[in-house]
Amino acid sequence: MRDDESVPPAPRRPALFAAATLTAMCLGAAGCGGGDTAQARPGPDGSAAASPSPATASSPGPASPSPVHSGPAPSKRPASRSASAPATVSGPLSGKTVVIDPGHNPRNRLHTAEIARQVDIGTTHKECDTTGTSTNSGYAEAEFTLDVAHRLRELLRAQGAKVVLTYDDDRPFGPCVDERARIGNKAGADAVVSVHADGSAVGNRGFHVILPAAVRGGNADTSKIVGPSRDLGTRIAGLFVRATGSAPSNYIGGNTGLDTRKDLGGLNLSTVPKVFIECGNMRDPKDAALLTSASWRQKAAQGIADGIRSYLNG
Repeated sequence: MRDDESVPPAPRRPALFAAATLTAMCLGAAGCGGGDTAQARPGPDGSAAASPSPATASSPGPASPSPVHSGPAPSKRPASRSASAPATVSGPLSGKTVVIDPGHNPRNRLHTAEIARQVDIGTTHKECDTTGTSTNSGYAEAEFTLDVAHRLRELLRAQGAKVVLTYDDDRPFGPCVDERARIGNKAGADAVVSVHADGSAVGNRGFHVILPAAVRGGNADTSKIVGPSRDLGTRIAGLFVRATGSAPSNYIGGNTGLDTRKDLGGLNLSTVPKVFIECGNMRDPKDAALLTSASWRQKAAQGIADGIRSYLNG
């Protein structure tokens, strides 16, 4: 679930979009091969792209229900918590800076007053942050996002990128959404990806990438990043399909795997190309079975890394 939004849309059930179709859209149109509380989602503020022609796609299989417990499930983190260590290898991403923004913070739930503080997102004011959602078995979105962020960091560093995390389980709450944006801006990032998982109704499945809308007001001006962010998001969406086998969302984005929004401070205040990715719906048992699987999380990190590399290599 995202870091600064709160109200759900009415569920939509369009026909299932083919993984192969979105991959083809990314590879053909964008040149991919070349070289907060647990709350539900507000509706999109605009269509991100024309829907590709639907086809048949395979969906991940059902999962056995997990017993409910009160606390978040522990995550196995494959990397150290050093968020600023320089890349030690040369590779296709040498000289590039990528900022990874793990949505929420596992300890936000202990600091409800602090994260409820209103911050300026340019066009309005919103909560500093939210707690995020969780699976019915108690695996927290904030644990999921950190785990994927660590995996993604290692994949990108192995290709020579300098990788910065907006936080690395190293602060009691937050950072607030405006600070998350500033971290990417200050780093002069070539790309920023905010990692999330959604909290929607059972039966709502799949991933979607959130793109910044054209916004201008106060400190917000996305005019220079809308186009590059769309390119970044389209490439990530296509290669996420290929790496994970997951279909694009059946309830947001009209089967494109893309959604454009103007109400997110992390996007509104960014001055560098940035997208969010909602990797799946933690409240759907079938999606939850994927999100709680370490092997699937590695595939998710690989798909995001592949999209970033494709974007940065043009």
